[in-house]
Amino acid sequence: MTARHVLLLGPLLMLLGAAYLLPFLGVMRWSVTLPEPGFGQYHAALSDPLVLGVIWRTVRICAVVTVIAVAAAYALTLIWVRGGRTARTLVELCIMIPFWISVLTRAFGWLALLSNKGIINGWLQSLGFLSEPLTLVRNEFGVVVGMVHFLIPFAAFPLATAMRSVDERVLLAARGMGASRTRIFWQIFLPMTKNGVLGAALLVFVFALGFFVTPAILGGGRSVMVAELIYLRIFQSPDWGLGAAISVILMVTVGLLLGVMMRQNRGAAR
Repeated sequence: MTARHVLLLGPLLMLLGAAYLLPFLGVMRWSVTLPEPGFGQYHAALSDPLVLGVIWRTVRICAVVTVIAVAAAYALTLIWVRGGRTARTLVELCIMIPFWISVLTRAFGWLALLSNKGIINGWLQSLGFLSEPLTLVRNEFGVVVGMVHFLIPFAAFPLATAMRSVDERVLLAARGMGASRTRIFWQIFLPMTKNGVLGAALLVFVFALGFFVTPAILGGGRSVMVAELIYLRIFQSPDWGLGAAISVILMVTVGLLLGVMMRQNRGAAR
């Protein structure tokens, strides 16, 4: 990197440092100084059954969301990359349009669809399939649905990159040797796109760890995740030290996962 590059990147690095690094250092200071100096808040965060329960719920929900979102994104991306022109255009619109809609609007949209008096329960009851409405929100199901809907487009891009890098000659050679389409997909195409699957899974999981608005609205306070717990500890308890300690733990976890993602991407580029 030349001196010119350093000068060009300098203002951006200073802005990022002022916007992200300084606040994070302040949160770290709170975690070891409030209510008294020491690492007691980290011990409390890792031993409190309530906090551990929220952490386990967050990991479980994020894992389920990751599996569903990546699987759905793989199917959509396969059509986007290898489908017909009309199908590719339709899938591309389905991937791009959600980026124009805010996460808050999407969450309230799912609330209108899934609530006890929402559209889905109303239709099912009017058609005689249900006598009582299904509980589709204010639980983990509603949280998973909202998060999956939001994260599918993010998983599509690394998958599309991996699929477009597949050598078509390999697939044609397998087809010429008599392999069926199913066998080609499971034994050749899918293994050749495994780096894209791993990258998409890591990206979705990292994004899911920090979700706040969707779990707060669709979970209704009954499926609290880590980000919402931090908010409650800092703004409602208030227990700034514990909230800061949980924040630092979350940030370190996300940093480690991002490191794994970057290492995986470097390995795939070689």
